[in-house]
Amino acid sequence: QVHLVESGGGLVQAGGSLRLSCAASGRTSSTYTMGWFRQAPGKEREFVAGVSGSGGTTRYTDSVKGRFTISRGNAKNTVYLQMNSLKPEDTAVYYCAARGGSWFPTQQEYDYNYWGQGTQVTVSS
Repeated sequence: QVHLVESGGGLVQAGGSLRLSCAASGRTSSTYTMGWFRQAPGKEREFVAGVSGSGGTTRYTDSVKGRFTISRGNAKNTVYLQMNSLKPEDTAVYYCAARGGSWFPTQQEYDYNYWGQGTQVTVSS
């Protein structure tokens, strides 16, 4: 079993930056492909960014390309999401997700086996 804990959410003005962190505990001896999803009020959860187990492959949804950067930390199975030039439409609960193995990061929720509890990001205009 893997337990994911997100941190780093908060309130920021439009144009500002936040850095989200996700740390995995439990069966961390294995390698996991990791991703970030978000869910805005009244909307379905959507893929934001993902990174392969090796860290060599990343993927972003079009709306965040050039503004967000996903990266893996030095600690195994730690992942970050650096969010710059934030917009009010980025407001959502952000979830960290993981799937066992090193895969091309997919956009489908069902590909990920483990989920964090979410962290709120609010961008004011």
